[in-house]
This record gives sequence, structure tokens and C-alpha cells, in this order.
Amino acid sequence: MTERWKPSVTVAAIIERDGRYLLVEEHTPEGLKLNNPAGHLDPGESPQQGVEREALEETARVFTPDRLVGVYLSRFRRPATGEDVTYVRFAFGGTVGEADASRALDDGIVRTLWMTLDEVRASRMRHRSGLVQRCIEDHASGRRLPLDTITTDPTVYTPEIKPGG
Repeated sequence: MTERWKPSVTVAAIIERDGRYLLVEEHTPEGLKLNNPAGHLDPGESPQQGVEREALEETARVFTPDRLVGVYLSRFRRPATGEDVTYVRFAFGGTVGEADASRALDDGIVRTLWMTLDEVRASRMRHRSGLVQRCIEDHASGRRLPLDTITTDPTVYTPEIKPGG
């Protein structure tokens, strides 16, 4: 029997203010990289809840998603280990508050920085993945989908139990 394919589900916050995008600089197995505030969806949370949590953990800012920028499928092979991972990424646009100076950034996050679209493009070799720029480009082009494009079934919070299964 072959092992079942299980893509990793991630969420990302695409945050723009005054023509600049909020990115994080983080330690990765491939070195110091730039990324959108992003991370893995946790059990028992909706994609919207996941992106709010990840943005807060990585930027110390409250993020309020108000649109879906897109859903992305990508694949990555880690050079150091050969690990082959497929990602499904939900990217959200929205608003963000000011940084809470009393809150530490998540482990591995070195700092946050605001970059223009041209600076994002010029730093492509430092991006954690090709989705960093792709999501920002889609946001900059005006791509907007309503949040209710994503439906989170109540069983995410309270799993359904089926008898005799």
C-alpha cells in the first residue's frame, strides 16, 4: 500500500500600507529568508483564524482579514534533506494594527520589515518561496475574493462521530 499524499496547508497575510508590504525575515534550513507573515493551519481553526494567529505570532500585530487574495498550490524540495513537500496556501488581504512592543516575535523570526513592490521584486533570491512575490503581485493587481469563498464546516471545531465507521 502506498502512503497517502498529504499536502501541508498554510495561511499567509498579505499586508499593504502606504505602498509597502509587511514581510518577516526568518531563519530557515536554507538560511535567512524573507516571507509573508505565514504558517501552518492548526487543527480546530478556520483559515481566517489561522492567518490571524500566524500574523500576530510573527509580527506582534493584530491582523484582520477582509478578503481572500487567492489559493495557491506549490511544491518544494528541500536541498539539504531532499524532503519533498506540497503546500496549499490560503493568502488573505486585510488590515493590521501597530506592533505590540511587549509581545515577542515567534521563534525563528528575526524582524519585520516594510518593502515596496520594487524592493520585493529586487529581493526575489531571498524569498522563502516563489509564493511570497506571487501573492504580493496578485494583491497589487487588485485580486480580491470575498471571505465567504471559504466555508469552514462546524465539524472543524467539533468533529462529527459516525457510528460503525
